Amino acid sequence: MVRLNFLLSLCLLAITNLVNGQVGVHVGVTAGYNATFVLDNGLSESPRYQSQMTYNWAPVGFNAGIDLSPGFGLSLEAIMAKQGQLYDIINIADQVVGQRNIKYESLQLPLLMRFMSKGNSTVRGNFNLGPQLSILTRASEIIQYSASTQTFPKGATLPAGSTDQVMHPDGSVTATVPAQRATELASKEADDFKNTEFQIAAAFGLDIDLARHMYLSVQTRGSYSVTDVRNGDVIEQLKNGGSSDVFGKRANLMLGVRMGHHAACGSTRSPKFQAAR
Repeated sequence: MVRLNFLLSLCLLAITNLVNGQVGVHVGVTAGYNATFVLDNGLSESPRYQSQMTYNWAPVGFNAGIDLSPGFGLSLEAIMAKQGQLYDIINIADQVVGQRNIKYESLQLPLLMRFMSKGNSTVRGNFNLGPQLSILTRASEIIQYSASTQTFPKGATLPAGSTDQVMHPDGSVTATVPAQRATELASKEADDFKNTEFQIAAAFGLDIDLARHMYLSVQTRGSYSVTDVRNGDVIEQLKNGGSSDVFGKRANLMLGVRMGHHAACGSTRSPKFQAAR
C-alpha cells in the first residue's frame, strides 16, 4: 500500500509539473572506471591470501531520466560493467607464489532517485540513490600456484598431495603443497553463479550545462550487493568442507567515477539557457 501511494504521488507530481512546463526529459551515454572488491570473509581471514587493488572499466552505459521538478527526478540506466578482485597466494615467507582471480561481467540496471540542487548556476549538484539489478553475463574464478609451503586456516581441506603438515595452536595448518596449474574453480557456464544479483547504488555528482539542450555529467558512484552471487550448491559445498577454502559470506563492492554526455528536452537545465529562448 505504501509503494502504491508513493507511485501515485510521483504520477501526480509529474502531471502537475508537466502542466506547468517544469518537467524535463534527458537521455545520454556514459563511461566509468572503478575500483572493484570481492568482500569474502573466508578469503580475507585465510593466511594464504592477500587481496590486491583491482580496477575495471565500465566502458559503455546508457541513461534515460525525467526531472519531475527542479529538485527531484528519476533515472534508469543500463551499464556494461566488469567487477571482481585479484588475490595473491603467498607462502610462509610472505612471497607471492600464485594468484586467485575472480572476474564478473554484468549488465547493471540501476533505478535512481535524483535529488538536485536548485541554484541559478549552470553547474548543479545532485545525489542519487536506488536499487540496482545486476544481470550476470560472464563469470569465472581461476586459481594457480607453484609448489610451495602455505598456511591454511582452521577447518580447510588441504589439497591432494600435501606433505609436511604442521598444526598450530589456533587450528591453522602449514603444509607443503604441489603446484596447481591454472584451474577454474567456478564459472557461469557451470552454473556456479546466480544469473541476477540485487544491489544498492548511490552517487554524488555534477551536471554541467553545455548548451540549451545538452549537458555533461560527472559522478563518483558506488554499489554494494545485498545478495551472494554464488549459487546455493557452491555455498553448501564450501560449508561442508568440499574445498580448501573456509566458507565466508561474499559481497561485491564497486567504487568509481562516471562521466556522461546527455541531451535534454522539456524544461531547460539552467536559468541562463532559459533566458536565451
